[in-house]
Amino acid sequence: MELSSEELSVTRQCELLSMSRSTFYYQTKPISAMDLELMHRISEQYLKQPASGTRTMRDYLRGLGYKVNRKRVQRLMRIMGICAVYPKPRTSAPYPGHRICPICSRG
Repeated sequence: MELSSEELSVTRQCELLSMSRSTFYYQTKPISAMDLELMHRISEQYLKQPASGTRTMRDYLRGLGYKVNRKRVQRLMRIMGICAVYPKPRTSAPYPGHRICPICSRG
């Protein structure tokens, strides 16, 4: 959107788009050099051990001498689009070929 005195005001434009004015004026901050360095370290470790979650990654980074907490590691991993790879529980999905025993079923 562009500011122009001849057309609609910024307030009215934002109302028409159903967004707040603060969203219109918001400018994203660049990622800091420290965060980029941490993301590089996380990426290296993730390639070696993809099952590492945020807690394991935090401990790894602390072992390297970085002062980080789990929430920061969690945020950086979310930005990078990575998460721990491990088998997730599938407790409610029955096996396709399994036949339900009439004695075991209730009703």
